Amino acid sequence: MSNEYLVQARGLSLRYGSKTAVDNIGFSIPKGRVVGLLGHNGAGKTSLMKALVGLLPGQGQLSVMGLNPVARREQLLASLSYIPDVAVLPRWARAEELITLMSGLQPRFSAERARALLKRTSVSPRDKVKSLSKGMVTQLHLALVAAIDSRLMILDEPTLGLDVMSRKSFYEMLIDEWCDGERSVLISTHQVEEIETLLSDVLMLDDGKLVLNISLDEMDSRFVALSHDPAASEAVAAAHPLLRYRQQGRPVALFDGDLPPDVAGLGQRMRPSLVDLFMALTRKPEIQRQA
Repeated sequence: MSNEYLVQARGLSLRYGSKTAVDNIGFSIPKGRVVGLLGHNGAGKTSLMKALVGLLPGQGQLSVMGLNPVARREQLLASLSYIPDVAVLPRWARAEELITLMSGLQPRFSAERARALLKRTSVSPRDKVKSLSKGMVTQLHLALVAAIDSRLMILDEPTLGLDVMSRKSFYEMLIDEWCDGERSVLISTHQVEEIETLLSDVLMLDDGKLVLNISLDEMDSRFVALSHDPAASEAVAAAHPLLRYRQQGRPVALFDGDLPPDVAGLGQRMRPSLVDLFMALTRKPEIQRQA
């Protein structure tokens, strides 16, 4: 597989016994990208992330920084950072003790950088994990992980259960202190609308299938929405849009590709949001809202 990519998958399938979690997908992640991994619960996101860090073997081809994640897991973890959906830090430890512990465990960890990152949070070096709120534990975890000189960071629902301000602080720190144009981040999250402005690319899973693999720039040129009067709803529906919904009280239809000529003049073109596209590609047709 090409050395140009930090991650490359071809014909990748992941199974638990007879259950297929990820079904024959292919994608690549080059350096310097912030990639959103989107999908409903059970879509295969966590299984894919486990495969990327060598915790789940699969069928097909998977290369992470040029390595087989299962066969070369120890070597891989030396240059990869991972925060799972349940981030656990020892409750007895102080923040400073965790920095010392990481210094002994991870050769690419910088204690000096960890202390500098910690100053951006509301956590002091003397604070014990058991005294911290969930948001503060997440901030501490990111400060520790971001102090590792790695090329790829994998985040599985990193802000799950946090309030809006804590989520905002987490992502600001991630973008400001870790993303440098060379490293890449893969983020799995349900807060689609919150991270859209951070992303450069999107991978979208639905029932184990990869239904979208696209950059945000390509998304803007490929998909278009039409806001129209209710009187035009029947004509717009006849053009078979991906999704019909309402926005600011008006019917809107989302199309893959340019607007069909017979409906282009029936309303106003709009840029669909990533949330709209997520609904269009992963929501079952029988439960789509009719405009």
